[in-house]
Amino acid sequence: MDDVLRDVAGFQQFRRSDSRSANPSAQGATLRALGGNASTRTLVMLDGVPMADPFFGYIPFSAIVPDRLSTIRVTRGGGVGAFGAGAVAGTIEMENASRADLPEFAGSAYYGSHDSSEMSAGFTPDLGSGFLSLSGRWSRGDGFQTTPQSQRVAATVPAAYDNWSVGVRAVVPVSSNIELQARGLVFRDFRTLRFAGADSSNQGQDASIRLVTRGPWKVDALAYVQARNFSNIVISSSSFKKTLDQRDTPSTGIGGKIEVRPPVGPHHVLRIGTDTRFSTGDMFEDAYLTSGAVRERRHAGGDESTTGFYIENDWTLGSLVLTGGARADRWSISNGFYNNRSAAGAPILLAAFPDRSGWKASFRAGTLLHVNDAMALRFAGYTGFRLPTLNELYRPFVVFPIKTDANANLKPEQLRGIEGGIELSPAANTHISATVFYNHLGDAIANVTLDPVSRQRQNVDAIEAVGIELTANAKLDDFSLSASYAYTDSKVKAPGRPFDGLRPAQTPRHSASSTFAWSPRSGPSASVTLRYIGKQYEDDMQTDVLPDAFTVDAVATLPLNRHFLLTVRGENLFDATVVTRNAGGSMDLGAPRILWIGARFAY
Repeated sequence: MDDVLRDVAGFQQFRRSDSRSANPSAQGATLRALGGNASTRTLVMLDGVPMADPFFGYIPFSAIVPDRLSTIRVTRGGGVGAFGAGAVAGTIEMENASRADLPEFAGSAYYGSHDSSEMSAGFTPDLGSGFLSLSGRWSRGDGFQTTPQSQRVAATVPAAYDNWSVGVRAVVPVSSNIELQARGLVFRDFRTLRFAGADSSNQGQDASIRLVTRGPWKVDALAYVQARNFSNIVISSSSFKKTLDQRDTPSTGIGGKIEVRPPVGPHHVLRIGTDTRFSTGDMFEDAYLTSGAVRERRHAGGDESTTGFYIENDWTLGSLVLTGGARADRWSISNGFYNNRSAAGAPILLAAFPDRSGWKASFRAGTLLHVNDAMALRFAGYTGFRLPTLNELYRPFVVFPIKTDANANLKPEQLRGIEGGIELSPAANTHISATVFYNHLGDAIANVTLDPVSRQRQNVDAIEAVGIELTANAKLDDFSLSASYAYTDSKVKAPGRPFDGLRPAQTPRHSASSTFAWSPRSGPSASVTLRYIGKQYEDDMQTDVLPDAFTVDAVATLPLNRHFLLTVRGENLFDATVVTRNAGGSMDLGAPRILWIGARFAY
């Protein structure tokens, strides 16, 4: 799933590695180079439900099956609507496919390099006048070497992975205008990173129920619950023994929304709603001596919540569309604690942190002017905010030898932004878009360097991002081209501090993607995808460089009949070196060339 989103220039996770070789806690999603740490600054939703982990804020991309989706909509810039608190970099909305888009049965199986395999299946029977959708996905691989040849030791192992997910979705019409939707998801993901024994896992159980009415009064009511857990073992890069076992991080997210669209005439689309999200979680970890004995036992956690009220309106005045919206959010951070005890149970540090709460107002306004059939101009201005995650507040972490401490005093991030753009359709099936933007993220949370082996999450004055985004789509007969490019001049504003004016950690200045496809109505098809990501820096002091990288992917398909399809796929065809981590020369690498062959069946 994260591979699909990389075709959107400017989409970024904390590191360049994907769901096979990244630590799950580093898979936060962001846009517009507002990075600097691993948290999600983009609101990612599936059927209206926020997908971020309640404790960490990362997105479980490996649990989402792209084959079951119908739409992915990416909106850059601060959000105001449902669950808008947290959408400081934008919103990614994923929607499951309807019955008309799903075959009754579909299955696929692929085999690839490094003894890798992927299998998925879906069954979609009619359920009265509604339908039921059952799906499952499993993938595994012995993994590729993420450690450069010159740095491998006896303890070095490939990045093996094994993950699965099972989903169920039921859509039942209650009446001609009312529909009930229920969804469940269970997933588990295991990964090994760099050294034998450096194992991580994340697992979850999600459930949601949604009521949608489509009469004159349109109503969208949603309730959901998420139960997640994460574990991670840190292996020393000098002794190659276990130094830290983050053995248990259970968390729960509960939330919902009610949105009403009253009938206010054909020229208005009015949305009035309220939403709420509550997160709670704990972290249990044990620190070890090189002898293998437990040195310390740590337990930390807390609660946080947001409850928002919002109103939005789109007003059409001929060729001009005016949009406006506002949110008021009540937020709270409570019951925070950090306890550190010796192996015998003697207290080393017992800390309880004061509860905090407040109100935040957010706004968005915009215009869209259709100059003619071939040109449209648009402008938008917005504000927003994001609470620090429980992970940022209470959980320290180690990517050996660097330790990053949590900070229970972190303040919410606050966004201000403006943008303007032009949409062009110079010919049939051709669309070009250009956007210029300025975003100011005040009190931005960053991993601040204290010394060569120590960092701490801190609020810095701001991250300022100025840039341009270009997209183009064109189709001529059986050929199509889609391309996107993002240039962002992103800087940290921190007067008096050594990183003032430097680029945030892990943020490239340039990123681009383009796909050229040949897809006739029948017979074989093929496509080639080119991706480029510019130079980045590992840390806020710009001491360790992650060089730019250019990769080429390709896929070719051959239908055997109307039910069977053969596929050959290649990732990173020219085996480009993609550095994903560089800590004083100690490096991790992304996926090398990987070849796949497989088949898909649909009936």
